[in-house]
Amino acid sequence: MAIPVTRMMVPHAIPSLRLSHPNPSRVDFLCRCAPSEIQPLRPELSLSVGIHAIPHPDKVEKGGEDAFFVSSYRGGVMAVADGVSGWAEQDVDPSLFSKELMANASRLVDDQEVRYDPGFLIDKAHTATTSRGSATIILAMLEEVGILKIGNVGDCGLKLLREGQIIFATAPQEHYFDCPYQLSSEGSAQTYLDASFSIVEVQKGDVIVMGSDGLFDNVFDHEIVSIVTKHTDVAESCMYMYIPSLLIFSKLHVFWYNHYSKVIS
Repeated sequence: MAIPVTRMMVPHAIPSLRLSHPNPSRVDFLCRCAPSEIQPLRPELSLSVGIHAIPHPDKVEKGGEDAFFVSSYRGGVMAVADGVSGWAEQDVDPSLFSKELMANASRLVDDQEVRYDPGFLIDKAHTATTSRGSATIILAMLEEVGILKIGNVGDCGLKLLREGQIIFATAPQEHYFDCPYQLSSEGSAQTYLDASFSIVEVQKGDVIVMGSDGLFDNVFDHEIVSIVTKHTDVAESCMYMYIPSLLIFSKLHVFWYNHYSKVIS
């Protein structure tokens, strides 16, 4: 399981944003603000990220079946993919698909055709993946103005914490119990068009916990809140998640920039 944790800060007014993927009916618009006059010097958000992977004891030899990537491109991008273990019954290594999927997403994150959109990045990364197998995936992109754009296929998850409370959580997508939506090398599975999308307004000090289902199936919300509250360092927070899973903890920080420079404050 992998878990990203993030803290953030938001300007007082934010332009309304929309994802540009072709299935707007599946987008959850959580927060919107009226546009504000653009200033030459303004606060922006950046991520501080900690990651911890704990493979299942039976999968330690190959490093587990989960994969992730974190990018500093623009506001910051994080993703987790969980390889579907059922492929092992067909003598297919379930980790190969999730690892290649994340490698492709990392390579394509700044592609012009992606347009910094989680749906298009999931689509292009999936299309480029040639390994046999399947995986669930969650991907989050931070706009520097304080908007987090999330795309999710399956039962990986993301929770947003603010001042010791969970204020937002993604919902798992399942056909039935223990059979999540998944991207696959087989044509009959889901695509980015089946993903759920959310847009969330974030602010300085917020914490993002992102992980595979191994985290959220075994750690209660109050335990996550307790760990994040007690340990302010993201890397330290990750180390206290003792459940086999992949997790990313991220904290949001504010920085100021003008046309000539960027300075962390």
